[in-house]
Amino acid sequence: MKASELRSKDVAALEKEVSDLLKAHFGLRMQKATQQLTNNSQLGKTRRDIARAKTILAEKKRAAK
Repeated sequence: MKASELRSKDVAALEKEVSDLLKAHFGLRMQKATQQLTNNSQLGKTRRDIARAKTILAEKKRAAK
């Protein structure tokens, strides 16, 4: 997901996005543990998306104060 897409969302939507990404990352980790994951690069992409979403969420919360 691009940062510009995340910046257009409000705080509640960003928090939901982070939650969804964390669930997706957990699912990928479980697939890797059971050797069902074929594309290991998905783990890194998901981790970077989580960091990107959390960063923008923190910026929005800081700007609201």
